[in-house]
Amino acid sequence: MATATSYPNAPDVSTEDYLVVGLATCFIKEDGEVHEVKIIEPIPSAALEAILKGIPTSYQMALSTTVGAVLDGETPQKPAQFPAEAQFCDEFSFRTIAATRTYKSRTSAQSHLPLGTVRDDFNYSLDRKRVLNSQRIIKTEDNVKQHEYTHKVL
Repeated sequence: MATATSYPNAPDVSTEDYLVVGLATCFIKEDGEVHEVKIIEPIPSAALEAILKGIPTSYQMALSTTVGAVLDGETPQKPAQFPAEAQFCDEFSFRTIAATRTYKSRTSAQSHLPLGTVRDDFNYSLDRKRVLNSQRIIKTEDNVKQHEYTHKVL
């Protein structure tokens, strides 16, 4: 029997802990054009419960697995169920540890997707696109002109 090992930066998380990872459709804006990308990212328990209630989501599918199956030390491991062109999200190992802790603190969430289950019957929608590299540029014209007495007590 193999022993569950913990991670140096997260001694409370072991390789045998439950986790859900999802395949999300996101977009990257380059040179005025928007390109679609498939992203593998961990799904925290609260987000999974909301998705299962039917809210529109950018997740095409979700896989329940263990931390050790997707994270070898700090190195992400792509599950076989995900397409070859899928990329890992930024800070995958950090986010994996964080999402794992949500399932440890709320163990009832693990019953939604039994270990090893793939689910793809979500309310998949791209109406609200997730643009990964968007930046808000605030200009002085965006400021609202206020009357001089707005902040004075009359």
